[in-house]
Amino acid sequence: MTSIARGELRSYKQLPQIWYQIQTKFRDEARPKSGLLRVRQFIMKDSYSFDLDAAGLDASYQKHHQAYCRIFDRCGLVYLAIEAHSGAMGGSQSQEFAVISDAGEDFVVRCTACGYAANLEKAESAATPQAAPDPAGDLTPEEFHTPGFKTIAEIATFTGLPETSQMKSLVMMADAAPVLVMVRGDHQLSEAKLASALGAQEIRPANPSEIYDLFGANAGSLGPIGVTKMRIVADHALAGRRNMIAGANKDDYHLRHVTPGEDFAAEFFDLRQVAAGDGCIRCGHALDVAKAVEVGHIFKLGYKYSSSMGLKVLDEKGGEVTPIMGSYGIGVERILTCAIELFHDKDGMALPPSIAPFSLVITPANYGDPLQREAADLLYNDCVHHGLDALLDDRDERPGVKFKDADLIGIPYRITIGKKLAQGKVEFVTRRTKASEDVPLAEAIAHLEKTLAPLPPAM
Repeated sequence: MTSIARGELRSYKQLPQIWYQIQTKFRDEARPKSGLLRVRQFIMKDSYSFDLDAAGLDASYQKHHQAYCRIFDRCGLVYLAIEAHSGAMGGSQSQEFAVISDAGEDFVVRCTACGYAANLEKAESAATPQAAPDPAGDLTPEEFHTPGFKTIAEIATFTGLPETSQMKSLVMMADAAPVLVMVRGDHQLSEAKLASALGAQEIRPANPSEIYDLFGANAGSLGPIGVTKMRIVADHALAGRRNMIAGANKDDYHLRHVTPGEDFAAEFFDLRQVAAGDGCIRCGHALDVAKAVEVGHIFKLGYKYSSSMGLKVLDEKGGEVTPIMGSYGIGVERILTCAIELFHDKDGMALPPSIAPFSLVITPANYGDPLQREAADLLYNDCVHHGLDALLDDRDERPGVKFKDADLIGIPYRITIGKKLAQGKVEFVTRRTKASEDVPLAEAIAHLEKTLAPLPPAM
């Protein structure tokens, strides 16, 4: 897109611009099954903004944010707008739109008290307190034998001290350079946070042979003391801790009384992955971690792509300037798949009217009956006249078959014309709640128009 823009944009007078791209994308490989969300082919709407300066980018970013919120609201989705990691796209700011669902492939951290939300790669939290106090005093590291015990849990059982009293040593390769990463024993490393802290493009765990070549010991007995040939980084949760347990860089041995910042030097960053029960950084309330589906993602790309592609325009003084860019993606088909995940039951889908195949199905119990046929045709024609998206089920099928088919494909409302027609009434059924009520035939259209307000969100 930037390459095309380089041949089209010449002057600041042409900015701002937003370019849209709707395309079918294909996955390169099979993915783990997860309902409708792992299809090989899917449709994406992407757009790119080109602005003259950061203020213009801010305006484009906010415009897309508001537009996406309106789209998801109109489609009846229960979604979160969350802080997100920019990943490969880069840029100064990123926000993701996610729908909480057990079918999701991502994880979202949220605070139900204050509304804080972020994806797991970006989320910050206050760590749960350590399970036992650190031993007091300025103690000297002391080696002790741990025969066959390698994992944090095994060392905790062997020593009788909790996992929070240990340091976990992880050897990572950051753009092919080894880095020793220290986190609290019960914490997990966030590779995305580590990559961001190091400014690395590629992060991976070191393999066993690389670890042994670097330390002369195997994983499970590694520690920071005596390490001088690589960078050591540590999570903030280790700052201020004293007299902890770490590996001795000698198979089947560990060290007690290791104090970060005294017995080894380290750079401290937020490196750990947030866990359920951690404290919210805004209000202190316990955080929740839930599966979610990403339905949209917006980025402030900055100058990353426009600069690398040599995109220039002339400013009002005739000088060359590089436009600043934003990127905005929305998963068109994911909106539908999320709605199906949110709004379904044992009988099929229960879609919101805005994305259902029809808003209403008119179902005569017996279309061969002249009175029912006349009433059904009249009602259908009235729907068309009022601009309502209705379906007339005129098949020669039993009523139960018709009802099942309408429920299966998610039509939100049904008007059944049956025996009560003799009293001038029809049955009005709401698909999602299965609630039914008798409505005068003459008032059916007005009742439908009144009901076609947005459905309440699923709980």
